[in-house]
Amino acid sequence: MSGSVVHFEIPADEPDRAHGFYREAFGWQIQTGVGGGYSLVSTTPSDDSGRPAQPGAINGGMLSRQHPVTSPVLTIDVPDIESALATIESLGGSTLVGKQDVMGMGFSAYFTDTEGNVMGLWQSAT
Repeated sequence: MSGSVVHFEIPADEPDRAHGFYREAFGWQIQTGVGGGYSLVSTTPSDDSGRPAQPGAINGGMLSRQHPVTSPVLTIDVPDIESALATIESLGGSTLVGKQDVMGMGFSAYFTDTEGNVMGLWQSAT
């Protein structure tokens, strides 16, 4: 659904330490080795397509803290990233990282809102 929060990212100075923290504190499942130092985080069981089985739940990822992801990021689903970035810029936000392919699954981008918060965009490949 367009405009929904569909993903989160948590940056970490020491990813192994962060993985252990979230596993122990919340029982999250963390899959490492998916590429580029990125880890997939499951906060809830997923269906066969990898989407959370529980309505309203989201899963996410962890990565080493580096620009532009230096604090937690919420990712918003959009039908067209380029169009969404144009709207964001017309409203006073700015593009940090333009549209980029994510292993053929879809596309992502990062932007700042009018308050300086870094947020993500997601466009599914299908």
